[in-house]
Amino acid sequence: MVAGVGLIAGVLVAGTAGAQSLLETITKTKTIKIAVPTDYPPYGFVGLDLKPQGLDIAVAELIAEKLGVKLETVPVTSANRIPYVQTKQVDLVISTLGKNEERMKVIDFTHAYAPFFQAVFGPKSLSIKSFDDLGGKTIAVAKGAMEEQELVKVGPASMDFKRYEDQAAASAAYVAGQTQVIATSISNAGLIAQKNPQLGSEYKLLIKDSPCYIGVAKGEDALRAKVNEIILAAKADGTLEKLSQKWLGRPAGDLPLSN
Repeated sequence: MVAGVGLIAGVLVAGTAGAQSLLETITKTKTIKIAVPTDYPPYGFVGLDLKPQGLDIAVAELIAEKLGVKLETVPVTSANRIPYVQTKQVDLVISTLGKNEERMKVIDFTHAYAPFFQAVFGPKSLSIKSFDDLGGKTIAVAKGAMEEQELVKVGPASMDFKRYEDQAAASAAYVAGQTQVIATSISNAGLIAQKNPQLGSEYKLLIKDSPCYIGVAKGEDALRAKVNEIILAAKADGTLEKLSQKWLGRPAGDLPLSN
C-alpha cells in the first residue's frame, strides 16, 4: 500500500516538473521562441526594414522583456500556428488566435491581450444584408482561419469558399476580383480598402467578436501562469490599451480572462 502511494506521489511530482519544464528551459537558455504572424497587418507584418512588426510582435517583445530573456520570433500561418505549439517548436503563439472549444482540446490559452473582429466585406455594388445573401457567393478565406469555421455555422450550405494559404493570399485574390467577398478581420479589411479605394469595399456582416489569446502547450501551467501575470500587469498599467490604440486605432475594450 505504501509502495503504491509512493508510486502515485512520484507520478504527481514528475507531472509537476513536466508542467514547469518549458518555463525552466526558457529561464536557463534566456531565450523564448514565440510564433507570430507576418501576413496579417496590423497584428503582424514585415516592415520596410524587413523586420516583423505589429501588435502581436509588440506583445511578444513585452513578454520577453518582462521575463528578462531574448526573443526569437517564428513566422507562422493560420494553418500551422497551433501545431507549432502542440509540438513545442515554439514556446508560445501570439498570432491573432481566437479561443473555441475545438482548440481548447489541444492547447491552453492565457488571458486575452487584444480585441479582434471578424466580418464579411465586399464591394458597395454587391447587396448583402444577411447571411442568407451569401448563398452562391464566392468567399476568400485563409486556410485554417476561424472565419470559415464561424460562417459555416450561420450561413447557407451553398456558400462557395475559396481557400488560400494565408491571409495575404486571400486578400490578394479578393483585390484581384477572384472572389466576390472576403471574410477577414476588420483591421485587415481596413488596410485593403485603404490601399485599394477603387474596390469600394465595405463592411457587410459581423461574423464574430473574438478577442486574441496567447496559445500555450497543454501541461505548461507554470509558463501560462507567468504570462497571465504579465498580461494582467500590462492591462492594469495601460500598456495593452496603448498598444491597441497604436496598432488598431480602437480601445482594447473589456478583455476576458482565461478560466
